[in-house]
Amino acid sequence: MVLRTGRPGQAHAVLAVLGGVGVVFFVLPLLGLVSRASVAGLWRQLGSAGVRAALWLSLEVSVIALGLCVVIGFPLAYLLARVEFPGRTLVRGLVSLPMVLPPVVGGIALLSAFGRRGVLGEALAGVGVVLPFTTAGAVLAVTFVSMPFLVMTLEAALAGVDPRLEQAAATLGATRWRILRTVTLPAIRPALAAGMALCWARGLGEFGATITFAGNLEGRTQTMPLAVYDALQTDPEAAVVLGLVLLAVSLTLLTVLRGQIGRR
Repeated sequence: MVLRTGRPGQAHAVLAVLGGVGVVFFVLPLLGLVSRASVAGLWRQLGSAGVRAALWLSLEVSVIALGLCVVIGFPLAYLLARVEFPGRTLVRGLVSLPMVLPPVVGGIALLSAFGRRGVLGEALAGVGVVLPFTTAGAVLAVTFVSMPFLVMTLEAALAGVDPRLEQAAATLGATRWRILRTVTLPAIRPALAAGMALCWARGLGEFGATITFAGNLEGRTQTMPLAVYDALQTDPEAAVVLGLVLLAVSLTLLTVLRGQIGRR
């Protein structure tokens, strides 16, 4: 029995058409957002002190959260990729959970842990550390929901590093720290950059966990996504303009980061 697989050109054409549908699926909503925004409204919103404060707070919170994700996430990814220990599969699942957990549920979980009556909240309050409804709380919420993107990317990259390279460096007398610095890190640099880009982008757009754990206080915890939500309740046109501003910032920075990744 002979199976007909078709000509390669047909398969390419089908894939090209389906790929084009995928492009339209992503581009069309963005075009709709752009078409509803006016230049006059854009400049008016950019001139608003509240919008500028929300934009700068979004950048500040997301950048600080990204730093925390790198400091904590890289060792965690290394642990999951290189160290065998009981319950590693469970730990991997717990680390990945914020990616699929509804963000509001993540915010409730953070309140249960770090709220005034939470597992650690009372102890923290006793030493003068209060996280809910503060800028630090917003950073914590963003870190919680965005770190899995970095950890999963780095874990896959670390698992894919050829162990013979590290073994060769060890036979030449290199210490573990030197091997990490001169062999492992250069090998996973593109993955590190990609993971940081995904992590930062997720943090910049975070909404649910932030509003639940840190609130929506202008100048303290109101990031751009929260400002868009507020505007949507009273002024849909302003919400469209603010959404366009957030879209432009995200697209610009992601394009720059992806360009850096592509040159590595």
